[in-house]
Amino acid sequence: MIQIINVTKSFKNKTVLNNLSLKINKGQIYGLLGANGAGKSTTINLLLGFLKPDSGTIKIENSNLYDNLYDIRKYVGYIPEDVNIYDYLTGVENLDYFSKLSGLNYKKKELEQFLKICGLREDSFNVKSSHYSKGMRQKVAIAIAYAKKAKIYLLDEPASGLDPLSSNELTELMKNLVKRGATILMASHDIFRVRESCDRIGILKNGALLKDIESHSVTSNELEKIYLNFMKS
Repeated sequence: MIQIINVTKSFKNKTVLNNLSLKINKGQIYGLLGANGAGKSTTINLLLGFLKPDSGTIKIENSNLYDNLYDIRKYVGYIPEDVNIYDYLTGVENLDYFSKLSGLNYKKKELEQFLKICGLREDSFNVKSSHYSKGMRQKVAIAIAYAKKAKIYLLDEPASGLDPLSSNELTELMKNLVKRGATILMASHDIFRVRESCDRIGILKNGALLKDIESHSVTSNELEKIYLNFMKS
């Protein structure tokens, strides 16, 4: 579970988040939809503990984030828009390396199983990641989070630059993760992908949450109209 309670954050007298409150229950995919500069990445950086709010409270799994930051980070996985893995290592080797950084030691068969669960094709396991597409690199990053037994996944513009097939695979992967008990926050400006992937959608503008929508209650076209109306106002 993720709880953001009356959080405000400013930089150089500019308010980036304005009294933001948001609750994401276990087993949900929440899409934070907004234009560049809306405050999406700032929200994720706060949840990662890289920033602190000027006011308000952030809780993950009912624990105050900043009181238990070290322990909470152990089960939070972050997948940025541009994934940084080592090009000279294979998918299995990258997963092994990052797992060991977290103090986890897995056998090769276990590492391969994690990659398989996270959607990487078996014929790519032992290929150097310099040959990977963006979608393949994201699957390795998600496998890194999965291997550390992440309960919370934070994705920042994950579908940016992906082809339609890879975008669809990402959606299916997220849905499979929540079936296994994960909670996911996805920040994006891709209206269609957010509608297809998420259980709930929040529209963020100038750091304020303008609307919270159950995704099944709107079509993609309806969501686009709602979003554009808020952006124009």
